[in-house]
Amino acid sequence: MYNSHRTFKDKFFLVIKGLAMGAANKVPGVSGGIVAFVAGFYEEFIGSLRKVNGKAFKLLIGGRFKSFYRYINGRFLGLLIFGMLVSYFSISKLLDYFIERKELYVWSLFFGMILGSIYYISKDFDHWNRKTILSFLIGISTGISISFLSPATQNDNLLFVFFCGMISVSGMALPGLSGSFILILLGNYVLLLVDSVNALYDTFAEIIKADFSFVENTKRLDTLKILAVFTTGSLVGLVTLSHLLNYVLKHFKHITTAVIIGFITGSLGVVWPWKKTIFKTDATGAYLHDSNGVRIIENYKRFIPHFNHSETYIAIVFIIIGIGIILALDWYGQKSRKHV
Repeated sequence: MYNSHRTFKDKFFLVIKGLAMGAANKVPGVSGGIVAFVAGFYEEFIGSLRKVNGKAFKLLIGGRFKSFYRYINGRFLGLLIFGMLVSYFSISKLLDYFIERKELYVWSLFFGMILGSIYYISKDFDHWNRKTILSFLIGISTGISISFLSPATQNDNLLFVFFCGMISVSGMALPGLSGSFILILLGNYVLLLVDSVNALYDTFAEIIKADFSFVENTKRLDTLKILAVFTTGSLVGLVTLSHLLNYVLKHFKHITTAVIIGFITGSLGVVWPWKKTIFKTDATGAYLHDSNGVRIIENYKRFIPHFNHSETYIAIVFIIIGIGIILALDWYGQKSRKHV
């Protein structure tokens, strides 16, 4: 049974955690699930999503809204999801700005956060045996393999977009698996996490100004339709995956934790700060672009930094800050649990 008596401070920090999850989900290589895991609400998150089942829909259809709200741990999910939604229209915009201008430092910060996450998850894990070591190796191999896959081209077919939603949301449910990086591999990152979100943001801004000219903008409406399908796929995927993960965590907790530790370790290659983006070219060497005129990413070329550059040391400072953020979350989580 989860805590139903939350103070104003608890509610405020739940929204902040939602903001953090939303921001993490937007960055390729970073998993929102890591935020949930480290901040100490991962099992409540998965358990609450598992409550979105047949019984919940019976309560909803029967008009028993209060019972439905209590059954699915609605206050917890509502505050968390509210934070995520706010993040997509605020923090994620800020991240886009800094990734475009200070890419090295952003990747360094998240690299440090993932290093801190590995420490956090593994520091109290003392169940190493033949099965968990094998699980760790499978996790790290999978993480490394995904890091070096080449992205596909953009595809706005609605069935494929729905599939993208189901797959990409795994980053929120499974720590270490980056949903946004999966979207890059599927070729739809720009379409679904940049263009679609910007289209919705612009539409809301115009509605507030009482400007309804967007209804005549066919391209905007098509993009909003794509976003609606993507969101539906994400919700279906999140609920479905939560049921599976809840079962796995209940019956194979140590093996699952070992896989997660390995997977997060293997995914470090995705967020290695010192890398150069390689774009696809045609036979003449000209860059290939998607339907929105954005250059298509082929892969990343990683390299060892030069230590005679000042920006290398600044990047290292950001890595340390990233580790510090996770340690601070760990400290806050321990303090919160003592007062429960």
